[in-house]
Amino acid sequence: MRLFVAIDPPETAQDHLAAAIAELAVVRSGVRVTARALWHVTLAFLGDLPDDRLDAAVKALDEGVAGQSPPVLRIAGGGRFGRGKFTVLWAGIEGDLQPLRRSVTRELKRARLPYDAKRFHPHLTIARPGDRVPVDGDAEALKSYEGPQWTVEEVRVVRSYLGPKPRYETLHTAVVTRPMPPGPVPRSQPAGKVRRAGPASDRPA
Repeated sequence: MRLFVAIDPPETAQDHLAAAIAELAVVRSGVRVTARALWHVTLAFLGDLPDDRLDAAVKALDEGVAGQSPPVLRIAGGGRFGRGKFTVLWAGIEGDLQPLRRSVTRELKRARLPYDAKRFHPHLTIARPGDRVPVDGDAEALKSYEGPQWTVEEVRVVRSYLGPKPRYETLHTAVVTRPMPPGPVPRSQPAGKVRRAGPASDRPA
């Protein structure tokens, strides 16, 4: 199975981006524009793995997000990758994803799972038009884009299915929770005293 670790922008951020790019030449042409259902930010790409390695990938993600502060991001800026038939139009991600990326990839490495170790450039792919549509104007327009901020709450293990109509399947979702500050050290009780439990209605369910 072909796997990657992804972060999804919330609906508010997606709505804002969709409205902003509606008049781009590549979007109006409809040439290999990324369907909104496929919008995501790749945190790590694992590639093709045997089915029996899924549990290891899930465990690595869970341990990688544990104790990490949820990053605050926004979709901002953008441009193009490649030239000619390899042209890709993208929107940038503003915010510090490096700590979360390092933690997750550290756990992937510990589990002996492959991942893309090249320079991390978080982005959202808008289209892969190749050389079918001129995109210089679109790339320039994206440079000034700035969307609303959001806080990352979840990170997913996703399976991708290639083909004329690619689709993604979420296999696991890990929740990013803010680390709890250390609480006060409880005072020791005198020997022989036992703390009485409160009424049953006051006890946690």
